[in-house]
Amino acid sequence: MKNITVIGAGTMGNGIAHTFAQKNFNVKLVDISSEALEKALKTIEKNLERMVKKEKITESQKSNTLANISTYTDLESGVDGADLVVEAATENKDLKLKIFQQLDQICDLNTILASNTSSISITEIASVTNRAEKIIGMHFMNPVPLMKLVEVIRGKQTSDQVTNSIMSLSKSLNKIPVEVNDAPGFVANRILMPMINEAIYTLNEKISSVEGIDTVMILGMSHPMGPLHLADFIGLDVCLSILEVMHDGFGGEKYTPCPLLIDMVKNGHLGIKSGAGFYDYSEGVRNKKVSAQFV
Repeated sequence: MKNITVIGAGTMGNGIAHTFAQKNFNVKLVDISSEALEKALKTIEKNLERMVKKEKITESQKSNTLANISTYTDLESGVDGADLVVEAATENKDLKLKIFQQLDQICDLNTILASNTSSISITEIASVTNRAEKIIGMHFMNPVPLMKLVEVIRGKQTSDQVTNSIMSLSKSLNKIPVEVNDAPGFVANRILMPMINEAIYTLNEKISSVEGIDTVMILGMSHPMGPLHLADFIGLDVCLSILEVMHDGFGGEKYTPCPLLIDMVKNGHLGIKSGAGFYDYSEGVRNKKVSAQFV
C-alpha cells in the first residue's frame, strides 16, 4: 500500500495524514470544506516546524512531508487510485454509514476501507457495503503523530489478509498495533470512558474539586493527565457520544452518561476546542485554569 486517502480534515484526520505523509506515503486529504483543508495544512506545517525545532526531523523531511499531501473537496477524485481509505469524520454513526456506502460504490474493488471510529461497530459499518471482508477499524490516538497505539478492530467478516496487512502497515508508521475484536468502545474506550464518566459523577456529587480529582489520579495512579482534563482534551461531545454508543450496546447504569456531562455538551462547553470545559482555555491551552462554574 502506497496511496492513502484520509476522509476528514479535523484533528484526527490531519494527524493521520501527517503521520502517513511523514513516512513517505502519497496522501490525499479529503473534506467538504476547503477552509478545513487549509486549516489542516497549516496545523500539519506548524506541528512539523515544532518537530524541526526539537531536532526530531530535518527541514528537508518537513518539506517532503508537506509535498506528500494533496487536498480534495470532491470525494470521488480524492479516492481515485487509493490502496487504503481511512475515514476520520465526526463520530456520528449515520454520517459514517453514509460515507462508507459512498466509498463502496466509488472505490476500486481491491481498496481497503478503514474507520478511525473510537466506538462504532465495524461490523455495522461493513453491513452497508459489498466488501465486508475489506472493512476494518484503525483507531489512532490523539495526537496521532506522537501516540504509538493503533487499535486494529476486526469486524465479524474482516479477513485475516486485510487484518495482517493493516497490522503491518501500522508498524511501518512506527506505531504499535493491537488487534481487537468488534465490541462497543473496543478496548481503549470501554475502559477509559467509564473512568471519565465516574470522575464527572464524583465532581457532580461534590466529593472533590476538578483539580482535586485530577490530582488524585495523577499522583495516586501515575496517570500523566487527570480524567477531567483528559475529557476536555478529547472533547466532551465525543465522550458523550462514545458513552451513548456503549450504553446502547451494553445497557445498565455503568455506561449511563452523567447528567453534568450532558448539560455541559448542551451548553457548548466541549473542552479545549470550545475554549471551556472543566477547565478554562480562553487564554490558551497552556494557561488553563479551572472553569468559573467549578471554582
